[in-house]
This record gives sequence, structure tokens and C-alpha cells, in this order.
Amino acid sequence: MPNYRRNYVPGGTYFFTVNLADRQSDLLLQEISSLRAAVAQTRIRFPFEIDAWVVLPDHIHAIWTLPPNDHDYSNRWAAIKRVFALAIPQTEPTTASRHHQGERNIWQRRFWEHTIRDDQDLNTHIDYIHFNPVKHALVSRVQDWPHSTFHRAVARGLYPINWAGGNDIDRDTGERSGRNEPQGWD
Repeated sequence: MPNYRRNYVPGGTYFFTVNLADRQSDLLLQEISSLRAAVAQTRIRFPFEIDAWVVLPDHIHAIWTLPPNDHDYSNRWAAIKRVFALAIPQTEPTTASRHHQGERNIWQRRFWEHTIRDDQDLNTHIDYIHFNPVKHALVSRVQDWPHSTFHRAVARGLYPINWAGGNDIDRDTGERSGRNEPQGWD
């Protein structure tokens, strides 16, 4: 396996983008329960904190914080992808290369990662994640998208319910707290 240029920081916080192979698919929404189960199963074996998460039809954005002395986010994503693939019926076409490697043609092989540098960087990426369904015209208000950590953040007092939505856009992007509260993406 190639050694991609990844930044591995023990106990680090990372922003990720993970895409389906078929960018026209809505598989992640069709199989949201299987995705949730894959994440939950992976977190039991390889713990991590979910700081923010959004599931869109064909891709995921997430921010994780890893345990101290642990930097292995790559194997966590591999486990999530593998458990998800095993949980859903095989209906997708495959390529010769993927067949030869014993892979399904569900996920893009790689993912994008960014190491969070400071609180401002973290807040900017959390806002990006929560606003993404509006950006992709899936909803007109952030609060209307059910597959993200936005409602969890509202419950914790980190956002007003009408943040970045409707005609009276309230873009309160101030400092947030509570990163060590209970986990789950909703």
C-alpha cells in the first residue's frame, strides 16, 4: 500500500471528507442505519470522539478527536468502510481492479484529511460541516437536515436553532465549548 502524505498527530483532531465511488448515488441516505451501525461498531473497537458529522447522499464530512497516544484514523475509516460494505447487499457494478483486490465498488479508495490547528480552525470546519446540506441545496435551512450533529450542538447551546437558515440568517460562529460531552452524531 502506498504511503500517502498524511499528518498523524497522536490525540489529534482531524477534519475528513469521505466519498462514495459513485458520486451520483444516494446510498449513504438509503443505508443510513447501516452506516450508523458501522460507525458504532468501529468506535467500540477503535474509540474516537465525534466533534461534528454530516452525512450527505454521496459523501461524509466529519471531525474526530483521537485518544491520547493514538493517531490511526486511517484504520478507523477502513473499518467503517468494511463494516458498512458487509452490511449492505452487493448491487453495485465493480471494476476489474477492485474485483482483483477483493474490494466492493462502494467507496472511493482514498479520503481527504486536514489536521485541525486551533479553536478557530475547529469552529470554521464545524460550521462548514453543519452548513454543507444547505450548500448542496438539499435543504434551505441547516435545522432541516436530520443527518448531522447540528441538533446535538443546538441542544448543547452551541448554535441557535435558526443558525444559517431561512430569511433571517443568524451566523453566530463564535467560540464553542463542550467537546468532551457524550458522543454520537445526533
